[in-house]
Amino acid sequence: MQNIVILAGNIGQTPEVRTTQGGTKITNFSLATSRPRLSEGRVLRDENGYRVMDTEWHRITCFNGLGKTVAEHCEKGMKVLVHGRIHYTKWIDSMGNDRYGCEIIAEKVDFLSRPKSAESENPELVDRDDEIPF
Repeated sequence: MQNIVILAGNIGQTPEVRTTQGGTKITNFSLATSRPRLSEGRVLRDENGYRVMDTEWHRITCFNGLGKTVAEHCEKGMKVLVHGRIHYTKWIDSMGNDRYGCEIIAEKVDFLSRPKSAESENPELVDRDDEIPF
């Protein structure tokens, strides 16, 4: 039996970091994934001929070192690939009602695009010819 989730999408907001009383760092961010809307097995198109897309939002949680890396290098709009597992929680609210939540616990996050701040920087040109050993 497996609990494996792989999502590719765009980060919806700058990741938020918090620390538990025990010192564990937790980083959260939202991830948008999109897919074409289907009707009777065919892709729906708008009046201009573009595909109609359905977007879903996922809550992603990262712990410790992975969370630190995500917090330092990710920002809103970046494309990422998240490998993880689905986690459900249940609690009782102040009115006595059962409440449920769902999040993705990330085990690996691959960056598919650079942060916008890095894209605007000019890469340093380095002559590496002298490093070739022959």
